[in-house]
Amino acid sequence: MFDVELCRSDEVGTIMQAIADTDKLVADGIITASQAAEIEARARDSMVQLAINALLCSGIVAATAGLILFLASALAVAVSGGIALGLGLFILFRGGEMFRMFGNASTLIGAGMLIGGASVELLDKYEPVAGLGMALLGALIAVITGASYVFKATSTRFVTGAILLMGVAMHIFGVGFLLHQEQISGPLMSLFYLYVTGALIAAGWVTDVRLVTALAIAPFAQVLDTGTYYFTAAYVFYSPEATLSILQMSALIGLCLWLALRLPERSSRHAVVLAVMAFIVANLCALVGSIWGDVVGETIWGPGSWRRSRDMSWEDWSAAQEAFRGTTLIVSEQVYAIIWAMALAVIIAWSTHGNRRGLFNTALTFAGIHGYTQVFESFYSEPLAYVIGGLAAIPLAWGIWRLNLWIVTRANGSAKGVDLH
Repeated sequence: MFDVELCRSDEVGTIMQAIADTDKLVADGIITASQAAEIEARARDSMVQLAINALLCSGIVAATAGLILFLASALAVAVSGGIALGLGLFILFRGGEMFRMFGNASTLIGAGMLIGGASVELLDKYEPVAGLGMALLGALIAVITGASYVFKATSTRFVTGAILLMGVAMHIFGVGFLLHQEQISGPLMSLFYLYVTGALIAAGWVTDVRLVTALAIAPFAQVLDTGTYYFTAAYVFYSPEATLSILQMSALIGLCLWLALRLPERSSRHAVVLAVMAFIVANLCALVGSIWGDVVGETIWGPGSWRRSRDMSWEDWSAAQEAFRGTTLIVSEQVYAIIWAMALAVIIAWSTHGNRRGLFNTALTFAGIHGYTQVFESFYSEPLAYVIGGLAAIPLAWGIWRLNLWIVTRANGSAKGVDLH
């Protein structure tokens, strides 16, 4: 048995993806054995190409960073990067198809050493102008390579696209460092995060690398300070405004799904990826809310977090917090847990019937996380809760089954020209 992903274009140009058992399709007479073999070969080739690209890119990044740190000299990095860049270009134009991968790797290592080395040198020797310098130089690199990529002015599109992403990364880091130098905070930083979100989406779309588009969710979440934190042997996800962040992500999901139905296939895939990433973040925010609840707006227009070291004592902050909580919406963790469970049930049913596997798998995963969390967080000593939840799942499963039958029957009737209403 071989399960493969099949794609079919619909009337608006988007792609419907499905998992199919080729052996069963052959046994049912839907496709021939030779067609099944071709489908399996293409599916296998796609996975191999994905693995090769992932290995190649990770090796290039690791080698570039290691060489910059190992050489630890601006002149040595520049000379070595220039040699690697020249050698790579020579292989690309003279080496033939067999050695093209080595040419790509050498070219990108050289370009990475020059761009990365310039950034390190600016930060180390010219810190006052480092932010502005990286922002301008990165923008220049991104514009030149972006124009070359879009207008297909070069045959080395993999290299051009990768250098474009390097330029975008340098530009974003430079702008961020410049804002840090100027000690910018508050709404201006939120605008910066929105700018980074747009830059990553644009870079991902131009190069058609959905991983870059997916990364745009990180700065978008940071607009409301949602993010992650690391300390010894632990990664922490935090969302100081869980409710507002869920609304923010829901708006992005709705926009992306709306665009996915109207844009060509290439753009539609990027919209779907970003929608799934927003759905993941929204569920993580809901997880925070189901454990801690949420005081809406407390960190934005309320007293914020405790700032005793700056301008408020603990007593003054506590008083301000109590006063604010008396005037704003407070969502308890119990309410969050119930609403989240209901939302996941609806999304699982909807994504199942719409064959939206990304949203379905994500919703099912978080349903398990939600159940596991609530068992140990809220209902570990309440056996009646398990009885109610278990019995409620039975009619829910029956309802999904009946809904599916109705949808299938209605679709078949429409296809045959029969009015079932």
